[in-house]
Amino acid sequence: MSTSSTESNPEDVTQRSFWMPGNYHCTVKRTEDAFQACNDIVACFQERARLERQYAQQLNEWSNKWKPVVDSSPLYGSLLKAWQCFLSSADRLASLHASICRSLVSEDADRVRTWQKDTFHKKLFGGFKESQDIEMGFARAQKPWAKRLKKLDKARRAYHKVSRKEHAAKERDLHAQGNPDVSIDKQKKIQEEREVAQQEAEKVRARYEKVLEEVNRYVPRYMEEMESVFDQSQDEERRRIVFLKEAFLSIHKHLDVTNNESVRAVYNELHNTLMGIDDQDDLRWWKNTHGPGMPTDWPHFQKWLLCWSGLPSIQMHHQ
Repeated sequence: MSTSSTESNPEDVTQRSFWMPGNYHCTVKRTEDAFQACNDIVACFQERARLERQYAQQLNEWSNKWKPVVDSSPLYGSLLKAWQCFLSSADRLASLHASICRSLVSEDADRVRTWQKDTFHKKLFGGFKESQDIEMGFARAQKPWAKRLKKLDKARRAYHKVSRKEHAAKERDLHAQGNPDVSIDKQKKIQEEREVAQQEAEKVRARYEKVLEEVNRYVPRYMEEMESVFDQSQDEERRRIVFLKEAFLSIHKHLDVTNNESVRAVYNELHNTLMGIDDQDDLRWWKNTHGPGMPTDWPHFQKWLLCWSGLPSIQMHHQ
């Protein structure tokens, strides 16, 4: 398995840590990101609304195109009624999807826009008051901490510098001691330089440790102040998440045709109509309308009737 950069570079993780100076900016930026997300959500579902409207129009066009064909088709009885029901169902579904379109635009989008306007307050020269408040809170909390870290870094660099000098002095002293090529006076001088370097290193180390102790004593207060501002940001984000969850649930309710009573009614009626296709009834109708079940006037003796103009008809009886 490959090792991630965060595992292989712990120093990078430390440098990116929230506690390091300036690393709170992504939390501050979250406000602007949320505002943009609202714009994207509205645009996303406005496009879905257009698709719903287009689908509704296409269903109507499909129904209107096929209605005369179906009505004049050779099918009859319950089978014809079933085919016609598909078209009437499409008309009802078209109305439903047109309603979904209106809900997405006039209800859901307007709701997000209104909440966005009430939640995010733009500043005159750009940005938002909410993000400015969070940023100022973090900056106030980090200012004394950054000052202490700067002092600590200076003490650390000074200590490392004298430590290098001390190490070099020790190396020279070890090389000089017992070396016949180095005079006694030179050896003594090198030894004195080592002692001076060692004393300086101890002095600078003590100063470094003191500054480090001061920084560590300040850590709890720093953490408390930073977490206080962070919690404020979290509360704002929690309200944003809760609202957008409700907005998404509302959109889901409008789009979820599987739980829509009207849709269920359309498909239940269509299903019942299809189940109502009765071959025996249809065949009986055809038999009685176009077949041997039709009434007819079988040949029979017809009496001759003589009608005189202007006189009542006189029926002649056959003897």
